[in-house]
Amino acid sequence: MSRAPVIILHQPKRLIVGAGTIAEVGNWAGEVFSTLVITTPITAGFADRLKLRGKVAVFDAISGEPDIATLHAALAAARSAKPDLVVGLGGGSVMDVAKLVAALWDGDQTLLDVAGPNKVAGRQTGLAQVATTAGTGSEAGIRSLITDPVKGNKIAVESPYLIADLAVLDPELTYSVPPAVTAATGVDAMAHCVEAFTNKRAHPMIDGFARMGFHLVGKYLARAVKDGSDREAREGLMLASYYGGICLGPVNTAAGHAIAYPLGTLLHLPHGLANAIVFPHVLGFNQPVAAEKTAEVAEALGLGTGLSQADLSGAAHAFCADLGIEMSLAKHGATETDLPRFASDAHSIRRLMDNNPVDMSVEDVLAIYRASF
Repeated sequence: MSRAPVIILHQPKRLIVGAGTIAEVGNWAGEVFSTLVITTPITAGFADRLKLRGKVAVFDAISGEPDIATLHAALAAARSAKPDLVVGLGGGSVMDVAKLVAALWDGDQTLLDVAGPNKVAGRQTGLAQVATTAGTGSEAGIRSLITDPVKGNKIAVESPYLIADLAVLDPELTYSVPPAVTAATGVDAMAHCVEAFTNKRAHPMIDGFARMGFHLVGKYLARAVKDGSDREAREGLMLASYYGGICLGPVNTAAGHAIAYPLGTLLHLPHGLANAIVFPHVLGFNQPVAAEKTAEVAEALGLGTGLSQADLSGAAHAFCADLGIEMSLAKHGATETDLPRFASDAHSIRRLMDNNPVDMSVEDVLAIYRASF
């Protein structure tokens, strides 16, 4: 019997889950002298609910996938505010920036100095993450992704110093997330769990988190898309997202996310939507090698049992389309001539591609884009 690989699991020091728990941030922070809240123009409206004391500065110039310029602007805001505490109040993009700001604002390291695993020297500033979507699970994890618009790729930073001191999952903050965004981010959370579950580096402990995550998505995603104020469904999806974030640390995602990334960096699709479009095709592609686990995923999502590769991909495609997700790359502005560049970029993301249970050639990747077209 082969031994499971060694894993190291980092989780936030404190996790608070439940309706209205955003108000706990102020209680937890206490008499902090200065706080910088990193947010978006939309989620900035929740800042008062944090109940923070002391001096509070807000940086809300984050939209879409964060790039190097956005990070630099946020760092400049932090150097002006000199915060004792940084609060990320938003989705994955916001929380990714908050991690790096907390770790880098008062030191000499640059983004390029810390790119890769375990390069961050340390962190003196407190970090609280308050999720306002249920998708990336960034509040649970040790990674941050920043887009390099010149190279058209993502710079990944991974460090235990990026883990939150406090993470808050308050379903009330997600009531106003539109159905289309709820659907796409929910599939992203599921993809984190499924890709970790069927991964070459899969681990029994992480399998447990992954199972909880994709079962919750199967149970609650359609409900939350139908009724945004369904508290039970919203809370279930926030937990699924958090479990997905835990999966990312020790195991990470695989080909699905690698294939989604060029759709974000080059086609500028939101991350969750990009993942949803390619998810059915990658699930089917990996089925022959990860048959038992794939069958478990299919059953949890209500796709059926004993499915062929083609039927599995078709059922997963219908699962996403029934949530209202537009599943055609062409409808999102891609052209056939874009696909080879996407395939070459995705295939070169070895940190994820090498985790996939099946080795994929550039042609395999291109075939998935064509199937998604």
